[in-house]
Amino acid sequence: MNAHLLLTLPIAVPLLSVALGALLHPWPRAQRWASLAGSVLLLAASLALLQAVYGGTVLATQFGQWAAPFGISFVADLFSAAMVVITGLMAVAISVYALADGARERERAWFHPLYHGLLLGVTGAFLTGDIFNLYVWFEVMLIASFGLLVQGGTRAQLDAGVKYVVLNLLVTTLFLMGVGFLYGLTGTLNMADLARTLPTVGNTGLVTTLAVLFLLAFGAKAAVFPLFFWLPAAYHTASAPVVAIFAALLTKVGVYAILRCFTLLFGADIGFIGPIVGVLAVLTMVTGVLGAASHYDIRRILSFHIISQIGYMLVGLAVATPLAIAGAILYVLHHIVVKANLFLIAGAVRLAGGSYDLKRIGGLHRSAPVLALLFAVPALSLAGLPPLSGFWAKFVVIRSSLDAGHVALAVAALAVGALTLYSMLKIWNEAFWKAAPPLSQEAARQWRANPAARAAMLVPIGALAAVTLTIGLWTQPFVDFSLRAAEQLLAREPYVQAVLATRPSAAPAAPFNDPGVAP
Repeated sequence: MNAHLLLTLPIAVPLLSVALGALLHPWPRAQRWASLAGSVLLLAASLALLQAVYGGTVLATQFGQWAAPFGISFVADLFSAAMVVITGLMAVAISVYALADGARERERAWFHPLYHGLLLGVTGAFLTGDIFNLYVWFEVMLIASFGLLVQGGTRAQLDAGVKYVVLNLLVTTLFLMGVGFLYGLTGTLNMADLARTLPTVGNTGLVTTLAVLFLLAFGAKAAVFPLFFWLPAAYHTASAPVVAIFAALLTKVGVYAILRCFTLLFGADIGFIGPIVGVLAVLTMVTGVLGAASHYDIRRILSFHIISQIGYMLVGLAVATPLAIAGAILYVLHHIVVKANLFLIAGAVRLAGGSYDLKRIGGLHRSAPVLALLFAVPALSLAGLPPLSGFWAKFVVIRSSLDAGHVALAVAALAVGALTLYSMLKIWNEAFWKAAPPLSQEAARQWRANPAARAAMLVPIGALAAVTLTIGLWTQPFVDFSLRAAEQLLAREPYVQAVLATRPSAAPAAPFNDPGVAP
């Protein structure tokens, strides 16, 4: 396959799935299987893309018959290709899970077109090579995610949806303002061209201000302290498959944008950004884990832990060594699998135990022993216990912090890991270990009487647990891959050369004849 086709397919497949899902809406069974087939094709296309860049090649293509930096650039390196693969994996797992409890209600509310619309926005954000088109893909994600969030039409969902969309619109407007200022300063929005142009700008104070503006915008998308409040206010209202795909991907797009922009465009060592990110990382970790410790609703506990774990990813950028960036990449990949799986398990717990409220359920280690075993894998991995994937991801992050002399970051990461274990043990003790109340006894009978729904839930949960175990027990290839991806991010030059290989010899003129921009 050529680069153009490899970069087009991960975008074209979910786009076609959106159209096909809408056309098949009157026929739920056909729509259901078409949606699953679209997810499988997305995974296959993403694996082909990863294979093409695995040796270190950066693939780039330009749409619209315009050479870079004037055309619409799509780019794949090791990091972006891995993110597209993990998106495809989540798409398949959650598509299977969505066949279970509540499938018909979701399908009547246009679940499948919205679901693939969300995948389209996420995939586009990972592959775009243009900062304005990143804004466009953010908008695609926002529209689809809002539709998924309010599917049930309940008062709680509508309230959460309003909070979610208002903050995200404000943040997106802030991002768009930054894009406008960036174009006024450089005369280009192509990321590779910006990597070439920004270092020549004489006004470093203005560049630093723009970096802070982008950090705020992307930080809000990633639920970084103090802009995280939309997440626990919204996620607990959605259905299990919807909140699982949200937990897996939405905040990670923000993290991806931060890592991409602060390695390719601004440089991880610009001004005082590193210390700011370090402080934000600690506050995000601590605030999230304390919020989780105070709740007894499984979805709220897991929602706050999304926030907490984002802090670990920011540690990589705060330290900004190749090993630290590798730790952030490994942590992102591990966390997508584990967090999505825990929300899928939460949906199964509600079906098998009768509620999301830990105080009202119990006894699941007897009535659903397979579910209890499958819960232990991602729960202990989230807490960072060996030999699971979370242990190695945290080990690399903490090791890189200590190597660079950032002892406070390492201590905070270790303390938050201990509190995370407390939250996971609370879920285990309340939902699985204590005696089953009447509500759970009745739900357990219904769980045993519905083998089709049970299989649809347990198969993807088991598959994701197997991925977690694979990363934990066969760690070295994943660490090596993350380190190569980090070195590629920090090198920047291969990315720039791949995108601008066909650019005209003359650079675009800076608007307003800005004397701060080199010709």
